[in-house]
Amino acid sequence: MKKKPTIRDVAARAGVSIATVSKFINSTQRFTSAVERKVQAAIDELQYHSNPLARSMITGKTGAVGVVILDIGNPHFTNVVKGANRVALEHGYNLLFVDTDENQSREEELLDALSRRVDGLIVSTRMPEEQLDRLLASGKPVVLSGRVAPKGVPSIGIDAHAAAYMIGELLVKQGHRKIAYLGFAPARPDTERYRGLSESLAEHGLEVTRYEVGGPTIVEGERICSAVLLSKDKPDAIVCYNDMVAIGFMGGAKALGVSIPEDISIVGIDNIPFGRFTSPALTTVDVQSERLGEEGMRLLLRQIAGDAPPVTGHVAIEPRLVMRDSTRIRPPAAVAAPAKVKGRAR
Repeated sequence: MKKKPTIRDVAARAGVSIATVSKFINSTQRFTSAVERKVQAAIDELQYHSNPLARSMITGKTGAVGVVILDIGNPHFTNVVKGANRVALEHGYNLLFVDTDENQSREEELLDALSRRVDGLIVSTRMPEEQLDRLLASGKPVVLSGRVAPKGVPSIGIDAHAAAYMIGELLVKQGHRKIAYLGFAPARPDTERYRGLSESLAEHGLEVTRYEVGGPTIVEGERICSAVLLSKDKPDAIVCYNDMVAIGFMGGAKALGVSIPEDISIVGIDNIPFGRFTSPALTTVDVQSERLGEEGMRLLLRQIAGDAPPVTGHVAIEPRLVMRDSTRIRPPAAVAAPAKVKGRAR
């Protein structure tokens, strides 16, 4: 078996010291163009590959970055990972990711294990503030995704208030008066989404009826459907916490013989790919999931490099309304005068 070339072989071929080769490979020192060309030529000729473990011991860097997501089954998070990975590879980093599976009790354990193997983390988490403080105090570069970070730590997310506000404006403009929100209170963006929708409707003399789902999933959207549609004061439009809930709700509505959008309009949030192929196609808000991953990774790599002041505070991505066929203008005869909605359903 042919012996693998060593760093000593590269140094001998290039006519430089072993220390010079090591510093060149690990990017800890620059040399003249002539020296760097000789070292690179020797590496190419010998087909030398450095040992990642040895390199990390020398530089203190792993060459990997981590992404922590809440549910790989949700295409929104899949696209966040896709965007983050694209930028990581462009900068010579490998990406590792962990799916916490919406299990808050395991988040801290999984984060701790991953943080030991990477140079920095992009984290989507429902972790309470006191646990989050322990993560941020570890000294590892961190970018929070989907929530505002404390203490000036970089974070990135969609403007959730604006997303829901524009949905409210759309539905009122289309003649809807009885509007319900299917929320998921444990999620950080939920508060801002509910507030944005409520503020929009209040400006038109309307209120929103809130229902609570047990998770941001298709199954939960389908489960809650009958309680909403068979209620005494059935809404004429539904705003769902995300597209997954909306798709499940649409399936449940069809099973009950309710026509969309003739009987009820449905709106989601996220703009996952599946929404284009539902029947009817789902009106939604594009949160630009891949861009969230890309921009989050750029923020993280800037911290890791340390060659420029880190971006602190929250970076908000502007939402975009995507009009499809699950909403429609209500016929004039069906539009009642604005009326207050009775309380809140759970």
